[in-house]
Amino acid sequence: MAERAPTTRPLSGVRIVSIDALRGLVMLLMLVDHVREFVYLHAQVRDPMDLAVTQPDLVLTRLTSHLCAPVFILLTGLSASLYARKHGDRRAASAFLLQRGLLLILLEVTLVSLAWTRSWAPPILYLQVIWAIGLSMVALAALLWLPRVGLILLALAVMLGHNLLDGLVLQSGDTGYVLWSILHQRGFIGSPWGVARTSYPVLPWFGVIAAGYALGPLFAGPVGPATRRAALLALGGAALAAFLILRGFNGYGDPVPWQTGATPLLTALSFLNLTKYPPSADFLLLTLGLGLGLLALIEAVPVRSLGVLRIFGGAPLFFYLAHLWLLRLLHDGALALGLAGPSGRIEAGSPVQIWLIAAALVPPLWLACRWMVGLKRRAAWPGLSYL
Repeated sequence: MAERAPTTRPLSGVRIVSIDALRGLVMLLMLVDHVREFVYLHAQVRDPMDLAVTQPDLVLTRLTSHLCAPVFILLTGLSASLYARKHGDRRAASAFLLQRGLLLILLEVTLVSLAWTRSWAPPILYLQVIWAIGLSMVALAALLWLPRVGLILLALAVMLGHNLLDGLVLQSGDTGYVLWSILHQRGFIGSPWGVARTSYPVLPWFGVIAAGYALGPLFAGPVGPATRRAALLALGGAALAAFLILRGFNGYGDPVPWQTGATPLLTALSFLNLTKYPPSADFLLLTLGLGLGLLALIEAVPVRSLGVLRIFGGAPLFFYLAHLWLLRLLHDGALALGLAGPSGRIEAGSPVQIWLIAAALVPPLWLACRWMVGLKRRAAWPGLSYL
């Protein structure tokens, strides 16, 4: 009989293969999107995308990346819950979340920003996904002390209700502008490094990481694999059904309504073209519904078939830094060889080439991550757990 992903024995210190594998999958989708950022800057997409000027295959390439941040942050909350169970109390998990969250914020404004901009002091410091994950971990360090029912209600209220606040728009100089720009409204704020852009408003992500933490009991104690998979499929199905209802009515759920296009494909793309910054209720229902379904399906896959994905998912921060710097080195090297397009940047001829470039980067990144996963298992230094 084929070996299945282990059920869950977090107290034994065994990593849960399905969580690592799903994390690895969305990280590979992130790689595709970041390749797009480096080689398709001549054809940038906005949020939400303008389907009148963005070709359908580029839209589809962009849409696949929408799974990345929601699923990753949900799994971050889930992993924090298992960490708390492994160490016997919430205090250890709270301290770990606080420390790692602050580390991620520091990395965003240093190594991550440098990889994107080639400058320690760029004209605009973009506070992006690593910043959002870091602040979400800091928030969860406090929120995890709530009773589980309270945490679930808070997570649902934030994820599904935050679009009620869309009408609250503050201008620079207004009281609370900086805080609101961090929480819910993309904006420019002052920072020790100069001007910063809050690309990822964080309030909805607080709800996502809290929801992930609330999932913890499904992966521990007496819950068997079949029961857990059924629960994950039920939760994912409920989320997808809620998405179809909200999006179908074309009212509350996303600031940008969908429109009937000239073709069925354009209509479908408009229906799926959801707001990510900050993530709308519809965006979260769709992506988290799919993510929960994928997690249930991956749990039924033999462990030997998940080897590549679980390696990537076993060293997520290392992968993130490694792939960004690999892209930066390749991009700058190509420019030095005179391979720039008319825009002065590297340009892919079509979105298909984006996927081919990303596929070519998978083997070296896998080798690097396999080395890091092995080092984390062998080395005694606890700091490696942050990678």
